[in-house]
Parts: sequence; C-alpha cells; structure tokens
Amino acid sequence: MSLERELYKRADNKCELCGNVEHLQIHTLLPQKDEALNKSLVACKTCVDQIENPDTTDTNHWRCLNDSMWSEHEAVKVAAWRMLSRLRKEGWPQDLLDMMYLEDDVLEFAKATGEGAPDPEQLIHRDVNGVVLQHGDSVVLIKDLKVKGSSMVAKQGTAVRNIRLDRENEKYIEGKVGPTLTVIITDFVKKL
Repeated sequence: MSLERELYKRADNKCELCGNVEHLQIHTLLPQKDEALNKSLVACKTCVDQIENPDTTDTNHWRCLNDSMWSEHEAVKVAAWRMLSRLRKEGWPQDLLDMMYLEDDVLEFAKATGEGAPDPEQLIHRDVNGVVLQHGDSVVLIKDLKVKGSSMVAKQGTAVRNIRLDRENEKYIEGKVGPTLTVIITDFVKKL
C-alpha cells in the first residue's frame, strides 16, 4: 500500500488536526525531508497554511487541538505540541501542554524546529525561594502586607489562588486577597 493511501486511511479521509474533510494534503513535519508514516500527517489547507506561516495564525482555529493532541500517532502529537507551544501565551494552550505527554525521542523531534524554546525576552516570575511562578498558580503570603489604598491588611499565610503575571515587571503578580484584586510583590509570596 502506498504511503499516501495509508495516511489517508489512517486519517479516515479528514484532517488529523481539525477534522476538516476539504482541501486535504499530506504534510511532512520539519526537519524531516522525506515522507514517512510517523513523520507525516493528513492536514487541511487551513492548518498547513497556519503551520507554515505563523503570521496567519487564527488562535480559535487551534482549539481543535484539545482533541487531536490525544492521537495515538506520533506525527499528529508532534504537530499539536508545536502549535500549542507557539500559542501558549494565550493561556489555554499552556493548560493543554501541561496535560500532554510525549516520549523523550518524540519530544526531541518536536523541539527540532525551535517551537517551544523559551523567549529570551520573556519575563520570569519567581517566588521568595526562586521557584518559577506560572499564570494560574496558587501562592501563600509569607508576611503581613498592607493593601495600599485601603485599611485592609493581608495576613501572613493567606492563600492567593489563580494568580496572573504582570507582563512588564517580573516582581509583580495579581491575585485576589479576599474580595479585592491586588498587585503583590513576588518577594512576599511562596508557591503552594
């Protein structure tokens, strides 16, 4: 059986990423040069265009990866991982990446194009112990903090859940202390 027929049979004649049945083509993952069953997949023109041209990426189109990332086929998982890595700043792709598991050799191939490499300009937020903080983490206050603009004092040991990271300063995070959304300095928190 030819590789093309085998791929289309595996894909059930639809895009292995989004499920579209029109304008299908075989897409070979870079840096692979030759088509191979475990390095190629069937994808629609929309998916291929957005994979190859990051400027044309429609974030909402890629919500389909919520399903396709669980594929049993290596090429589909690699393509899903690469797109989720590219879109991780949106928030929801990072959640999916956190759930995804790839074998070491598959992950190495997925990283071969540079997707998922840390952005050198990205700010890294760290708690008092140097632990990296992520969007959505929970932290606990390590000392009493007066909340500016109010008479409230946030007590030591108060848990702040579902934090947000300040995009301009690695020392600031946002979170709710009681009913109040407030900015907290990372030197006064410890990750839970």
